[in-house]
Amino acid sequence: MRVVISADMEGISGVVHRTEILPGEYDYERGRALMTAEVNAVIDGVLTADPGADVLVADAHGPFRSILPEDLDPRVRLVRGRPRPLGMMAGLDDRTGAVMFVGYHARAGAGPAVLAHAMSGAVLDVRLNGRTVGEIGLNAALAGHHGVPVALVAGDDVACAELAALSPRSVAVPVKQAAGQFAAVTLHPTVVRERLRAAAAEAVRAVPGIPPFRIDGPVVLEMDLHGPAAVDLATLVPGVERAPGARTVRFAARDLPEAYRVMSLLVALGQVPV
Repeated sequence: MRVVISADMEGISGVVHRTEILPGEYDYERGRALMTAEVNAVIDGVLTADPGADVLVADAHGPFRSILPEDLDPRVRLVRGRPRPLGMMAGLDDRTGAVMFVGYHARAGAGPAVLAHAMSGAVLDVRLNGRTVGEIGLNAALAGHHGVPVALVAGDDVACAELAALSPRSVAVPVKQAAGQFAAVTLHPTVVRERLRAAAAEAVRAVPGIPPFRIDGPVVLEMDLHGPAAVDLATLVPGVERAPGARTVRFAARDLPEAYRVMSLLVALGQVPV
C-alpha cells in the first residue's frame, strides 16, 4: 500500500510558540528535530504493520523544507520545497491507499488551540460550499477526491476533534492538550513517539474500514483575507470575484482539486507585499 504522510509542525509535541516553527528564530532547529522524530515514529509504525508499504513523506510546513533529510528514516522518500502541485498533499494520487497527518493544527477560530490558523496569517477563514474548513478539512477533502481516507491524525486535542467531525473512524493521537494559542499541556516526546508508532500500525490495519471524506461536484470556494490589498490581488486571478464584505473573495470551481489550487495561489498572493 502507498501511504502519504503529510507533516506540519504546529501540532508536534512540545511546540507551542512561533519561535519554534519559523525559520531563523532561535528555537526553529529544535522544532525541526522534534518534527522529524515524530514523522520517523509514524513511518516505523506503518512499516511494522506493512513491511512492503511505499511511504512518501510530504514536508508540509512553512517553506516545506523543515524536515531534516539526513535524520529521516531511509526507507521512505521525501517531497520538499515549494511551490509544487498539491501543496501539503504532494505525492497524493489515485494509487494512494491512505494518508496520515502528523503535526497538524486546528483551523483559525477553533480555539483555544495551539498555533491555530488557516493556511497563513493572511487568511481569516476558508469555506467550501459554505462550510468552514482548515488545513485538516481541505487536505482530507483533497484526499477524498482521490478516494483516499485519512487514516491518522496527530496534533493537539482540538485538531484531533476537528478531523473526528469529518472522519470519525480515523485514528487520532492527541500529543498535547491546548491551553491557548501559545500554550499547552504536552506529553514528553519519547512517550508521544511510542504512541505514534503504535497508532500508525493500528491505522494501517484500520484503513479498509475508514471511508474517505468527500466533497463531490462543483465547489464554491470562499476566503476571508486579512487586508484589502490582498483582496485586490486575489481578484486579478481570472474567475475570482469580490464577494459582499470588504475581505471576502469567491471562486466557483469545477471540483475540489481546482478549488484547492486556487486557494493555494490566493494564500501565496495574500503574503505578497504591496
